[in-house]
Amino acid sequence: MSTTNENTPTYLPGHHPRARLMRIDSASIFKRLYLLERCLIISQAGWLPGIASFRAKTTLPRHIWQDTQVADDLRERVFELRYPKRMLEIDDDAPLVEIFQQASHAPNPGAYLLLLAQVLKPALLIAYRDYVNQADDLTDGTIQRSLDLAISEKTIQIRELLELANEELGAHQQDKVTANRWVAAFQSRLDEVGGLSLEKPKQSDTMMILEDSRTFQLAEIPARDKTFALCHYYWPDIIDPTFAYGEGVNLQLRSAVSHLNEVWAVEVGGAILHAFADDLDWEFIRDAARWTFDESRHVRMGFERLCTWGFEPGEMPLGSYIYDSAYGQDPIVRMGMLHYFETKNIGKKVTRAQAFAAYADGMSQHDMEFDWADEAIHANYGRHWHTVLREQYPDRIPEMQQLHEYCDELVAIEVAKATKTEKLQIKEIANAMLAKTLLQH
Repeated sequence: MSTTNENTPTYLPGHHPRARLMRIDSASIFKRLYLLERCLIISQAGWLPGIASFRAKTTLPRHIWQDTQVADDLRERVFELRYPKRMLEIDDDAPLVEIFQQASHAPNPGAYLLLLAQVLKPALLIAYRDYVNQADDLTDGTIQRSLDLAISEKTIQIRELLELANEELGAHQQDKVTANRWVAAFQSRLDEVGGLSLEKPKQSDTMMILEDSRTFQLAEIPARDKTFALCHYYWPDIIDPTFAYGEGVNLQLRSAVSHLNEVWAVEVGGAILHAFADDLDWEFIRDAARWTFDESRHVRMGFERLCTWGFEPGEMPLGSYIYDSAYGQDPIVRMGMLHYFETKNIGKKVTRAQAFAAYADGMSQHDMEFDWADEAIHANYGRHWHTVLREQYPDRIPEMQQLHEYCDELVAIEVAKATKTEKLQIKEIANAMLAKTLLQH
């Protein structure tokens, strides 16, 4: 240190762009972004069963998984910057968190998708960009890659969501009017607290429910894309023991249709993420997001195989009986249903992959092998989180074996409901697919 006189100390200059954000400043911003990502992950998952569009049902799970990966990195960085503190209290971010939580209460599916596309995802994108513009490559080096990914992924998500919203709203003029009015009101509410920025939001004394909002309820009856051959049971062997699962072409078609119909597992994955997010918190959310994303990729596997073989969506049966069988049940039953079918069928996948290899059907073999690897992971998810829930709520959560038996009973009851018309319907669809395959090949 040098002095110009005894009373006026001088120091080396410290003004530098790198000094704009201090450690606690960055931690506070990352915490805010994590909390808001968490809100959207949960609401996107909850809306999955209620959105009809096949494209949306298989796209949103990827968005959920991407958002979860970014949020996970943000969360860990907050802990690092605030060590040894491990709390992620809402505090000053309450106005923003409350607004983002209101997203679930969209008046219709198109309004929810439009809100994501026009307000919430763009707000996050701008915040990520603003932070990166101020970021320091030295102190932010370990999180920079995640921030860059968030910017890239959110940019793509916004474009996809806008297309999905337009598809969902389509020709439904009244839904479109309601959606636009609700989204505009939501933007105004966000503006009232200063929007989403690197600064703390303005505090708000009251949180008014937006006009047109509809209290969120999980869709107990799943919405389905009408471009498919909609049915209750997606293949005859489910309700008719005389219709064999089959070999050769029969097995190829049956397996592809089965993959396509794992759409029920996508919906259940979203439902249990939404239901247990607060009980089980972040580690469960992260696993459930991966579980749901995996199931959506299995659905696409079946869809793309059928498309490759020349089938149009209108020729592909899309059922709902497994999801329907848990109607009105405690969310643990949906988790049990997902785990039950994972463990029930996992052993058959190796045998089927070997059969496809013998048919020189590399595409089906490839998909079945990767499906097997995913489901081995999922079986562990189900076992682990069931154990955690049972420890927390021993009076509410049954033992795994008891839960599986109950799920089996529920599915059997649903299968027994099959009407003569439903049996004829799915048999006609399956026979038409088999006939087309023989004709083409």
